[in-house]
Amino acid sequence: MAKRKVVITQNIDENYINAIRELLQDWEVIAGKDSSIWSNHIKDAEIIVGWKKELASSVSEQESKVRWIQTWSAGVDSLPLEKLEARDIQLTSANGVHAYPISETIFALMLSLTRKIPEYVRNQQKKKWDHSGLKLEIHEKTIGILGIGAIGKETAKIAKAFGMRVIGVRNSLKNEENVDKIAVMDELHSVLPECDYVVNTLPLTNNTRNVFGAKEFSLMKISAFFINIGRGETVVEKELIHALQEEQIAGAGLDVFENEPLDQASPLWDMENVIITPHTAGSTEYYDKRVLEDIFIPNLKNYLTESKPFINVVDYGKGY
Repeated sequence: MAKRKVVITQNIDENYINAIRELLQDWEVIAGKDSSIWSNHIKDAEIIVGWKKELASSVSEQESKVRWIQTWSAGVDSLPLEKLEARDIQLTSANGVHAYPISETIFALMLSLTRKIPEYVRNQQKKKWDHSGLKLEIHEKTIGILGIGAIGKETAKIAKAFGMRVIGVRNSLKNEENVDKIAVMDELHSVLPECDYVVNTLPLTNNTRNVFGAKEFSLMKISAFFINIGRGETVVEKELIHALQEEQIAGAGLDVFENEPLDQASPLWDMENVIITPHTAGSTEYYDKRVLEDIFIPNLKNYLTESKPFINVVDYGKGY
């Protein structure tokens, strides 16, 4: 009888491989980032850890034995969700892994824009001693956080250390610690004029695609900053560019874009009131540790006893 099989499409520390093998003593464990290591095992794998686009055709076929996929990312918008749902494949994400590094990036961008750090760096390169009109503070301002998941909650907690007023925008009116006011997405237009900082942490779904465009930017304060670390396609990029060019908003910190890498012809590159990071907000030295210790291994233990994972189970209907 063939052994049950788990395929891990990442290079992970040998200690983790041994820990997984100890749990799966009668299973075959295949691990490695190079596709030559696992490509011949996909159809026989019951569990796949780490999604790759080249897996799509194999896992969609009726003869595939895949019952559970654990992604290596928080977002699942790149996966063929309809096909996975049709095959009743359980899907769990790496949601929560990014809460610390992305919330740190959010505040790095907010503080840099507020305290004119990019301008001072440019002055330093020119050996130019200039005040540059610095005046803004972050303390006691209002931050609007779109999406109150793990990242939004951590961002709200940090905001409170700055004495900020926190408005959270989510799909429900459930109260949240460190959030002063909760609004639903339908109330976004009434919330935007209150915010000095608008932070977009939304996942990409059918409901969030292009949710932020010309109307939304027109409702923001001209002194407000826009931060996007969610998904590029939740924003109409040409309308963001227009809002920045027309000084409808004060500036933006952007880690994600409609098309990545960002086209070298994009006006965003040359805007002095824009900070660009190359979709690295979630990068951290603890990534593998958090995915494996906090999510996959606890889920694996539950899968072995209850036949299902329980952490970060994706709702196919919601798309996250």
